[in-house]
Amino acid sequence: MLTFAAEAMPELNAESVGMLKIALGAYVVFLLGLSIVATRRVKNEEDYLIAGRRLPLFLAWGTLMATWFGAATMFAAAESAREEGLRGVILDPFACSATLVFAGLFFARPLWRMKLLTMADFYRQKYGEKAEILGASIQIPSYFAWIALQYTALSRILATYFEIPLTHGVLYSAGVTLIYTLVGGMWSVTLTDTLQIVIALFGLVVLASTVFSQPELGDGSAFRGVSVMIEKLTESHPDHLSLMPGMSGALIMGWIAAWATGLFGNIPGQDLQQRVFASKDENTASRACILAGVLYLAFGLIPVSLGLASHVTHPELEGEPVAFLAGYYLSPGMLIVFVIAVVSMVVSTATSAVLAPATLLGHNLLNRLPALRGRALLRDRLCVVLVSIGGVILALQGQGMMELLDMALSIQLVALFIPVVMGIYGKPRGQASAVLAMSLGFIAWGTRFGLEIADVKAPPGLATTLMEIPSDFYGFGFSLIGYLIGQQLACPAPATDSSVS
Repeated sequence: MLTFAAEAMPELNAESVGMLKIALGAYVVFLLGLSIVATRRVKNEEDYLIAGRRLPLFLAWGTLMATWFGAATMFAAAESAREEGLRGVILDPFACSATLVFAGLFFARPLWRMKLLTMADFYRQKYGEKAEILGASIQIPSYFAWIALQYTALSRILATYFEIPLTHGVLYSAGVTLIYTLVGGMWSVTLTDTLQIVIALFGLVVLASTVFSQPELGDGSAFRGVSVMIEKLTESHPDHLSLMPGMSGALIMGWIAAWATGLFGNIPGQDLQQRVFASKDENTASRACILAGVLYLAFGLIPVSLGLASHVTHPELEGEPVAFLAGYYLSPGMLIVFVIAVVSMVVSTATSAVLAPATLLGHNLLNRLPALRGRALLRDRLCVVLVSIGGVILALQGQGMMELLDMALSIQLVALFIPVVMGIYGKPRGQASAVLAMSLGFIAWGTRFGLEIADVKAPPGLATTLMEIPSDFYGFGFSLIGYLIGQQLACPAPATDSSVS
């Protein structure tokens, strides 16, 4: 769910830019045609929101991979790997791939059997209407920064290659994404996602094969190039090959927090579970998550390895390595394929980012408006438009989105994970459990996060130790406490025997 610096995209000469315009135009038209074809499958709200629960394994896996594997996985992970080594990519791809496997093993089957359309439906079924409204209200805003970042990334690509003003680029990007999502809902998103992830992974594999086959690495053999990279890094940057943090308490807690946020924080996400609900049966849902997780790690390690390899090929490089390596080593024709692969990644992420909150907004909140009752498809499509407009407005602000996005990544962990786990594997006794878990988790996290942002210093002693604990720990702990308090409040008092004097 991160973005990337589109300004770092590789340069193209004038002839290649002309070819890119033709190729990208044809690609966009083809995707629009695919989306229009998808509308034939949409007969009711279930078709629009979760593809009628008919996705086979290939499509379910494809849309999961496309949702997860964004341009940030390619660019931001590579840059982090170059700067910090494997410790810098704990969250993505390691923890993010683990959460897909974790979801497949423990959550996909029970959630699919509940026949849900949204995760807010889960809160309603397990806890009650107040939990449904609060859960949806917490989750919907968390997607807007994500959407805005995708629009911004696409607009910067358009500005880089076609000299389109950023404001116009945002509008064009939002318009194309809106059409894909609006006309066919989950069917459009799934079909275009699957095609786009295949193109994106192809471009990534071509780049990696080219880089690792260079004379300074494999000298014609990509596999040998990987071995040479590891040997040389062992000599020059041995710390870059370790996953473990230093012995500092703060470093260890930050390391654990990164794993927890990636592993557990995505479980309540509408974008993930929407694809679980859309699978044709519970086994497909589980297998799609596990397969996507395994392949996400396998392909996610490619940009990580490119970031590490840049230490060998270009030790003095400053900035993002993948785009530099693409521009340095790829032929003009393959460079065009690479740019289209990046566009595919961003567009697939954007469509998923729009559909998830629109689903929650339409199905769980606006369905209470009398004017929209009984008009589910109209309502859901209206919400796709509203969410897209919200993303455009935030994208045009141009500042502060990364801070909003960083906050959004933790909210699901601290507010929503405990109610999901306990709703499946526990015995919830009423609405108070979920409402208090969501509320206390969010408030505790927000308070500690605010102190982090304000850089408040604590006096020496216990207060200093407490201030070293990451905000996610506080939010998660208070969420669990809130759930337990709610359980006790809903527990009836023990019966007394009136015959005993």
